[in-house]
Amino acid sequence: MYRQITRQIRVAVTPAYVASQSAPEEGRFLWSYTVTLENLGQETVQLLTRHWIITDGRGQVQHVKGEGVVGDQPVLAPGDRYQYSSGCPLPTPSGIMSGSYQMKTLEGEIFDIAIPAFSLDSPHAEHSVN
Repeated sequence: MYRQITRQIRVAVTPAYVASQSAPEEGRFLWSYTVTLENLGQETVQLLTRHWIITDGRGQVQHVKGEGVVGDQPVLAPGDRYQYSSGCPLPTPSGIMSGSYQMKTLEGEIFDIAIPAFSLDSPHAEHSVN
């Protein structure tokens, strides 16, 4: 699990390689990931948008931006948790994802929170020690 706290909002991500939906011989690799957002602070916030930065094993970068997550723009009161799952296909057997969520307080202040960088590794990835 990968975790990061920004402005008292904890983002935890657990990725998993999905062998049953991958086709390595065709250059198709799929991961699922589960994100848990937890409001550790004292103010109610709403998730407005997401920005993913996805880097495949060849260094090709893709930016994915949009409203909310999985069709939702959750509101997190102090102590609340929100969890969702999604997926990421890549043409390589490994990669990295990171990004940010844009949040808004009840008072209308907008700020970004970080999504921790996390590794997408399959059993087909070549590993080397630098």
